[in-house]
Amino acid sequence: MAQLRTPATELARRLHAAERPLYVIDAKYTVVFLNKAARKWLGPAADGLPGTRCTYTTAVPGEGPAAVAAGLCPPPEAMAGVAMEATVAVPTPEGRLLRRRMRFTPLGTAADDLVGVVAMAAPDPANPSAAGGSAAVPAGEPDSRGLHELLQRFRREAAVRYGADRLVGESPAMRLARRQVELATGCRESVLILGPPGSGRRHTAAAIHYRDAAGRPARLVPLDCAMLSPELIYSTVQAVASGEDGRDGEHGTLLLTDADLLPLEVHGALARTLGRQSFPLRLMATAEQPPAELAKRGKYEPELAALLSTITIELPALSERRRDLSLLAQSFVEECNAGGERQVGGLTPEALDLLSSCRWPGNLEELAAAVRGAHRRAAGPLITADDLPDAVRLAQQTAGGRGDAKDEAIVLDEFLVRVERELIRRALAQAKGNKAQAARLLGVSRPRLFRRIAQLGLER
Repeated sequence: MAQLRTPATELARRLHAAERPLYVIDAKYTVVFLNKAARKWLGPAADGLPGTRCTYTTAVPGEGPAAVAAGLCPPPEAMAGVAMEATVAVPTPEGRLLRRRMRFTPLGTAADDLVGVVAMAAPDPANPSAAGGSAAVPAGEPDSRGLHELLQRFRREAAVRYGADRLVGESPAMRLARRQVELATGCRESVLILGPPGSGRRHTAAAIHYRDAAGRPARLVPLDCAMLSPELIYSTVQAVASGEDGRDGEHGTLLLTDADLLPLEVHGALARTLGRQSFPLRLMATAEQPPAELAKRGKYEPELAALLSTITIELPALSERRRDLSLLAQSFVEECNAGGERQVGGLTPEALDLLSSCRWPGNLEELAAAVRGAHRRAAGPLITADDLPDAVRLAQQTAGGRGDAKDEAIVLDEFLVRVERELIRRALAQAKGNKAQAARLLGVSRPRLFRRIAQLGLER
């Protein structure tokens, strides 16, 4: 008697028999099925894949099931019921990317009643009769899917080499920064990372540190020179230098953030301590102004400036790398995808235009915050102009109605500096020159007031 086949088993048999790779993602972004051709294409990477949740991101490290699933993830537009083609790229243990053009067919008519998406390899345009192709999205495609693939390629081919996956972009300034990071990675010389606030200085320092550690026990000791008192900074460095903290210093790093704001009274003592051959930690520092330039003006200890600056990495302001803005915005979208349930494909062209019209004085940190807020508000598969923060839309309207936004912003910055200088003068006058009392009137710490007095040229 012939064995009866249920509709489900018959469907599975037919899907397995398909010559082209095919897989199914359910409405919760979970891989639920791979046919034989897909398993053959993926090889060992297919092991453990069924039941793995995928996210539309390139930020998942490694080559495990989560990274493979992320490479196979459909664009969120497909999960919203739109049939489309896109290129997927799956990481391999050899460090390559398995690329294939896929057709995504939603199982349902809208996001509300969608039960999943079927992905099948598209035919090779050069050979339509072939069983599956490997056609790639043209480089630089100006939509979110093209940016997704460019980001995927960058993170796989460049970030692995340079060790800092946030240094995305192809502007000349970022190419130079990546070359400088490459020099710093793999050696134990001191590293100074220069750049304006929000440009990713601390992130870059941490990336170099952890890449150097390469899985070995290592510690990163950050000291905020702008916030901590001189006594606390010096006592911490002394404890590390003498081994009083009880921890091995091999592969460790002492990171002085905002080293250009380091109180002058501890420069000499720190230079002597950090300059000892027995000092156990590698030295890194971040700064907005180069300590060597400050030393020329008598505002920094020359010996300490030299100790901090063996290798110097310069991170540009976002205004100097406008061509990278779309790719940076896409990377922040995908970081949000990796950390939450909601999946967003990217930004619409109108939203990208709005982002490009802003000056971004807060640089990467300000852009990342704007994208995170828009990601939370987005109701559809893409971030629209209406999802962006009010400040972004207001900046665009101001730029459109008042001519050159860059000139207006420069005048505003100068105005704010004049206001701060005048407030400090008034506080000092009211306190009859007593800086501690002036700091209390202004609601700031004494060290911060001292530094601002020096920076604004109010010492007299």
